[in-house]
Amino acid sequence: MISKLGVRFMHFLATLPLAWVRALGTGLGLLLYWVVWPRRHVVNVNLRLCFPQWTPRERRRAARAHFVLVAQSFLDRGWLWHADPEVVRRRLLVTGAVHELAGKDPAIVFSPHFVGLDAGVTALTQQVARRFIGIYTRQSNPVVDAWVLQGRHRFGGARPMSRSEGVREIVSALRAGDVMYLLPDMNFGPEESIFVPFYGVQAATVPSLSRFARLGKAKVVPVVAKLTPTGYEVKVLPAWGDFPTGDLQADTARMNTELQHYIDEMPEQYYWVHKRFKTRPPGEPGVY
Repeated sequence: MISKLGVRFMHFLATLPLAWVRALGTGLGLLLYWVVWPRRHVVNVNLRLCFPQWTPRERRRAARAHFVLVAQSFLDRGWLWHADPEVVRRRLLVTGAVHELAGKDPAIVFSPHFVGLDAGVTALTQQVARRFIGIYTRQSNPVVDAWVLQGRHRFGGARPMSRSEGVREIVSALRAGDVMYLLPDMNFGPEESIFVPFYGVQAATVPSLSRFARLGKAKVVPVVAKLTPTGYEVKVLPAWGDFPTGDLQADTARMNTELQHYIDEMPEQYYWVHKRFKTRPPGEPGVY
């Protein structure tokens, strides 16, 4: 019942002016910052490890801003997934090297976990004439699962692929001209992960970007979505040169290095509520 009411509420938010939705997100974010103290602790630890040069006051300011942005981006799903398509288009500005996604050459979109992630998916599937595929993780609540699945694949014939479909099917889709949307920058546990630096801290990282690029003979095109007062700017960056190299460790380390450059431009908008350093190398103590 709660899930159904929640989905109805998101439909209602789609009818409101964006400024009202963002104001509601500000209030919700500040409330969560004070109430959800375990997750606030995670954010503070992440910021301390990644930005040791910051003062405690700077970290607190960034943490509060981050909770506000997370809440705003969550409520934005209302209009992203339910508003009139023209309203959505006006609020999503796609910039940069969009030509990298033209044609039928195999391509992988490297989409880091910024708060604008869902806006980036919506913008590309609505405004770029390619079919996009992505690996979909099923939600435990069936109502929420159906809502997320429908919302993220609203435009452009986007196709979700479950992990059970296997690498072969994904690679075949890549080589057939589909663009793969990949989000490999979170801690997915020790299985199949390797340790590479992330802001100088060893982080368990899935080397899937290098593997899929090699198997699919695909170029890697980074896409960074930034929350703005008028919606989102979705920036398509130039494809990486000399990637993959055949060295899985070096490729994955490069991915994290490139990601750091993107984060440094808007640190509050990266998804710091995630326990990025939960998995530690053998012998190292936990950080959370």
